[in-house]
Amino acid sequence: MEMLSGAQMVVRALEDQGVEHVFGYPGGSVLDIYDALFENGKMEHVLVRHEQAAVHMADGYARSTGKVGTVLVTSGPGATNCITGIATAYMDSIPLVILSGQVPTSMIGEDAFQETDMIGISRPVVKHSFLCKKASEIPEAIKKAYYIAASGRPGPVVVDLPKDVQNPKEKFPYQYPESVSLRSYNPTKAGHKGQIKRAAKLLAEAQRPVMYVGGGAINANADHLVTKLAELLNLPVTTTLMGLGAFSGTHPQFVGMLGMHGTFEANKTMHNADLIFAVGARFDDRVTNNVAKFCPHATVVHIDIDPTSISKTVQAHVPIVGSVETVLEQMLEVIRECGLDNDKQALAEWWEQIAQWRSRNCLAYETSPTLIKPQQVIEALYRVTKGEAFVASDVGQHQMFAALYYPFAKPRQWINSGGLGTMGFGIPAAMGAQFANPDAVVCCVTGDGSVQMNIQELSTCMQYGVPIKIISINNRALGMVKQWQKMFYGGRHSHSYMESLPDFVKLAEAYGHVGIAVSDPAELESAMEKAFAMKDRLVFMDISVDPDEHVYPMQIKFGAMDEMWLSKTERT
Repeated sequence: MEMLSGAQMVVRALEDQGVEHVFGYPGGSVLDIYDALFENGKMEHVLVRHEQAAVHMADGYARSTGKVGTVLVTSGPGATNCITGIATAYMDSIPLVILSGQVPTSMIGEDAFQETDMIGISRPVVKHSFLCKKASEIPEAIKKAYYIAASGRPGPVVVDLPKDVQNPKEKFPYQYPESVSLRSYNPTKAGHKGQIKRAAKLLAEAQRPVMYVGGGAINANADHLVTKLAELLNLPVTTTLMGLGAFSGTHPQFVGMLGMHGTFEANKTMHNADLIFAVGARFDDRVTNNVAKFCPHATVVHIDIDPTSISKTVQAHVPIVGSVETVLEQMLEVIRECGLDNDKQALAEWWEQIAQWRSRNCLAYETSPTLIKPQQVIEALYRVTKGEAFVASDVGQHQMFAALYYPFAKPRQWINSGGLGTMGFGIPAAMGAQFANPDAVVCCVTGDGSVQMNIQELSTCMQYGVPIKIISINNRALGMVKQWQKMFYGGRHSHSYMESLPDFVKLAEAYGHVGIAVSDPAELESAMEKAFAMKDRLVFMDISVDPDEHVYPMQIKFGAMDEMWLSKTERT
């Protein structure tokens, strides 16, 4: 049997697991692992400029591929800098493994230099964690970490590695486990057959059904089954922010994203439905608005692999625990076997009603000959990229504009922080997607506030030749904060203006990249075509937009699904 040190075991285990990219930053407690990485030479390690960005890169890598992202950081501040990124992945059910260094086992609890209790600090925002106190524990811990991260409801897993456990002078037998057996962890894949038959029957009988799809459908690679079932029963489909791309945004049965900034037709369809078929979604507050007023006429069928997400906020009349992919396959089989069909007349009337709501054209906006509108930026981006780009975003108005005005036709195209809403996510997430998809077009839609939170990663992009395109929608303010202050605080804009901004073009050039400034609407599309024509260069587009533009529609706080502001002066 091969004899390896603990540090070598870490690297060999990653290799045996099939890891191709590691995003990290070295430090004292992981130098033995970094030395083993140097000796191995088979995996690409990406040296980031901040550990938070390492986690976001691994996150973007995971979202764009479905694979588990991998992070390697040192103890103390290196590990704690990861917490925001870990929480981001946890909230959105993204599979990551974070390998963190730790002080020697004999010094744990002694307040040693660069010691923090990474297991304790990360516990609320991880799916599971391991502290390896012996080198012999490393292979099994890493195997289990990747299995737990990717299975069931995905999520981040921390493996804490004390310095002495990595000692290169001590060798132990190495064997990577072929499989994992966890007595207390056995995620359910197949749904209950009786519940599935009941759900299928209700779907066929419904007169005003709607299919409500979340990020769980993307995690389960079930987009083709979502489409198959929706087309078979002629169902209107809406998705959450995280579910965009699970059903094509260009499909005639798509009624748009729902929720706080959802379309008029999506929210009206949900509110008036008599059956909600929830697929891999969790009825979060950005969807439901006031739960007491949520969809009062609807029977709820809810599929989710996480049993704790079912009936957590909205009572499910027909709960089905299982993998979205497996359950939808079972449901399609039941529909075929039982010869189930829907009420064609009732459904035709339902689609006529939806067509009336659609005719409201809630995403229409007024243009200006002198000011670029944020909506125009996203529409130009869609045209120039032919709708085929990976689009990462930061958080704020620009995120909502991207979600509403870039119709995502495929899953894993849209990469954003949904649950935690993490500013600074965009650039590193786009980088992770580009590392995973080197030949693809990858861009980051951001704002002048968000972009500065991890802008140091422009240095990483130069080192590794990462040719992402950064589309900065610059309104010289924290746009969403400013919008809320205008709407709810009497226009008292307390600390939401960016009164001092860098010259982003010069800043991009200082990092060795291309910078382009745009302020004239007539030049927007040609400038964007120029940026995307530079396939091997990172281009930073600093686009000055109308500073007073708001994101609409917007649900009225504490109202029902269909109570919305449609513009600054019009509400339902």
